[in-house]
Amino acid sequence: MVETNIFIFAHSQWLWLLLAVGLLPLLYWMLRLYSRRKLRRLGNEATLKALMPDYSSSRGWVKIALLCLSLSLMIVALARPQTGSKLRQLESNGREIVLLVDVSNSMLAEDVTPSRMARTRYAITRLLESMNEDRVGIVAFADETEVLLPITGDYKMAEAVTKRLSPELIAEQGTDIGKALEVALLSFTRTTQSSGSRVVILITDGEAHDQSSEKAIELAKQEGVMVCAIGIGTPEGVPLKINGKHIEDEEGKMVVTKLGEPLLQQIAEATGGIYTRSRNESFGLEEIIERLDQMEAIELTHMTFEEYDEQYQWFLGAGLLLLIAELLILDRRNPLLRGVHLFERGDNVKQR
Repeated sequence: MVETNIFIFAHSQWLWLLLAVGLLPLLYWMLRLYSRRKLRRLGNEATLKALMPDYSSSRGWVKIALLCLSLSLMIVALARPQTGSKLRQLESNGREIVLLVDVSNSMLAEDVTPSRMARTRYAITRLLESMNEDRVGIVAFADETEVLLPITGDYKMAEAVTKRLSPELIAEQGTDIGKALEVALLSFTRTTQSSGSRVVILITDGEAHDQSSEKAIELAKQEGVMVCAIGIGTPEGVPLKINGKHIEDEEGKMVVTKLGEPLLQQIAEATGGIYTRSRNESFGLEEIIERLDQMEAIELTHMTFEEYDEQYQWFLGAGLLLLIAELLILDRRNPLLRGVHLFERGDNVKQR
């Protein structure tokens, strides 16, 4: 057991209410300003103050400050602050899987319903829901490649990353499968090296514009990494639209994006994997899952927090105490304590 310490909020969305609390002093100042203007209509301000010896303007500011602090602490309590101090090492038998996902503009094509990209996100989410002991990483690529999620056993985090998959993640557009595959191979952990339990699931339309695929294939074979490929799209293709507008090439012709299967078939065959084509009735993951079940599962370890301790009670208690203090402070001076001037400056006390 390894121990560490972190601080999180279980319901951090409630913290937005702190912005509303910050507006209370401004609202109070505006109400005070409005009240002073009304008093001036009744007579001279100095005369009116003399007629109200028990009135204290500073008490109002003290009350609003205590109220703001009290509400802030209660909002923090509502967000459920927690500390995690127990870190447990878990062991499981599984595989390391890197999802290598094409996020180029061509993935916005709608030759599969509702689009190549939307269908990919849905399929990956279903795959993650079916996982139990495997570890997973996510790499996105277009002309450039970015590791979105290092190898992990946190499926909830993987699902959150999956929802972000879109062409907006990569500025440089294109489809460089070779470079992307090389980055994916670097994403595996050292503990599974030469174990035969590493697999890359490549999801793309196969419209590659690179010359580095051969090198990446040889590297995958040397590393003993199996690459399974899913081709998404149709060989006939469809005109590419972005934001409802057809994309044209330099000659003014509509760009048609087609599924390029030969390269994907070559990669899968060379590394001992399989190639499947995604269709409207099936994404193609079923065949790959069957292939994964035939792979050797090895012992994997990862660290996880065993439990979180609730800390909201401290904030709630402090907030209630400040609220009680705010209620006990009256806008007017208590006649029995008229000689006590806690909320006045020294020069005003001398004048009395």
